[in-house]
Amino acid sequence: MSSSSKYSTSLPLMEHFYTIQGEGFHQGKASYFIRLGGCDIGCVWCDVKDSWDAAKFNAIAVEEIVNEVVKRGAKICVVTGGEPMMHDLAPLTNALHTKGIKAHVETSGAYEISGNWDWICVSPKRFKLPVESSLLKASELKVVVFHKNDFRLAEEYQTKVTASCKLFLQPEWSKEKEMLPLMIDYVKANQQWEISLQIHKYMDIP
Repeated sequence: MSSSSKYSTSLPLMEHFYTIQGEGFHQGKASYFIRLGGCDIGCVWCDVKDSWDAAKFNAIAVEEIVNEVVKRGAKICVVTGGEPMMHDLAPLTNALHTKGIKAHVETSGAYEISGNWDWICVSPKRFKLPVESSLLKASELKVVVFHKNDFRLAEEYQTKVTASCKLFLQPEWSKEKEMLPLMIDYVKANQQWEISLQIHKYMDIP
């Protein structure tokens, strides 16, 4: 775990907002998003590179963060980043559950999973490979397809998750027109996989 693991009862909060989950298994559900600062994965196509340096963001108390979720009446809270598992998230998940809020996380799987989660979406990145323990805990495996070689990586990751894990392929936004036809053909031939689209971008919401 990186030096940003110094955060626990407070976390480097980049942004937070109530919106609609736009991707994966829980697509279309109202969800409160908490985006934490800190990431060392280095995805070249990352659309939130400002999140990489945790030191840029104020450390906010977990209680204060959860109170914002409660105020909006959200039943699902999605923790993302950056790479959220660079931090100890047990205090955050415990606080969310105390308020009756389901805790979901979106992680690259590059770090061990901390916290007690209702749903774990692991979206592995080729720039820093996932650890086996994180893949085994995945409720959902979401592979971003940037290049046709990513299908091969998806097949490798599939062998490392449990049989109950939901499998999704998602086109990288800038490559969607190029990759989507390939994905359609792939899923027709490999029906254990499904396609995830970033519907929040079509709706023009965060």
